[in-house]
Amino acid sequence: DNAELASVLAHEMAHVIARHAAIREDQVKQAALVSRVATDVFNDPQMGALALAKSKIALATFSRAQELEADGIGVGISSRAGFDPYAAVRFLNSLGRNAELKPQSGLGADPRSLDFLSSHPATPERVKITQANARQFSAPGSGERDRAAYLASIDGLVYGEDPSEGFVRGRRFIHPRLGFTFLAPSGFVLDNTAQAVLGVNQGGGEALRLDVVQVPVEQSLADYLASGWIENIDHGSIESTSINGFPAATAIARGEEWTFRLYALRFGSDVYRFILASKQQSPEIDRAFRDAVGSFRRMTLAEIEAARPLRLKIATVKPGDTPEHLAARMATTDRALDRFLVLNGLQPGQALKPGEQVKLVVE
Repeated sequence: DNAELASVLAHEMAHVIARHAAIREDQVKQAALVSRVATDVFNDPQMGALALAKSKIALATFSRAQELEADGIGVGISSRAGFDPYAAVRFLNSLGRNAELKPQSGLGADPRSLDFLSSHPATPERVKITQANARQFSAPGSGERDRAAYLASIDGLVYGEDPSEGFVRGRRFIHPRLGFTFLAPSGFVLDNTAQAVLGVNQGGGEALRLDVVQVPVEQSLADYLASGWIENIDHGSIESTSINGFPAATAIARGEEWTFRLYALRFGSDVYRFILASKQQSPEIDRAFRDAVGSFRRMTLAEIEAARPLRLKIATVKPGDTPEHLAARMATTDRALDRFLVLNGLQPGQALKPGEQVKLVVE
């Protein structure tokens, strides 16, 4: 609703008011200086790395304190503007639930856990503190929310990834602007981030990453794989190949827990790197990984023209409608019911009321 939007804007305004960016920049410069001094004085790169690691932990702690301060200032700003101060609590709860829907790295990470290098506090901690801040301004149920106006304004809004950066459709990744697509192995869930396309299977024992780098044209892709892009490469496994007409090279690398199938593929002026990891490598898994990379191809003109981003559609609940029924209308095959509930701030088992409006994701 509008109150939740106001809480987000107020939070960002609080960062500006408290000069967090400027203060953090000073902290970063100080951390770099400490690392450089430690390296120069002791003439020991390891000492410098240790100092830098300690500085990073201190910076992360400092950043989390800034986030909590901005939460508190933001609640005050939005409340004094006439909005429901508890909107920030609702938004943070939805943020946490949405994070649990995102595919993890496959390394056993819990999205609810607090990474000691994270720049944001854990969501439960923020919710508890923000709720206490809200109580200082009013009791629950006060302040403007104006959900109807908010829903009307977002009807038809693009949902999910920036279309210019590509988007996910089930197991398929599509990038109309760059003109390529590929299909992840069966059971994988994909997530398109600013740095890479990430994927993990439902059991968490297999994962993939696709990113792009620049490699000199005169350097062969086999030489690139052998040059130390990733550690512990089995140099005897490096082989040159071709994927749908594109020059490529592949190799195997092994870590303590994971085995990696690596690919470098030249597409136009860029080189695309696939890292496909498994905890229990087998010929079947390796074949599935090879098939996934083998699906990388150039999109046809018709496919590019037909590619459309997902959008939000506001629907009115009819008598007999259930979350399961409406979730089935969503243009997503990945945990559609869970996404419907999170998107609409609903709890499992919560009934819908005829006449109320809900958000759907459609093509």
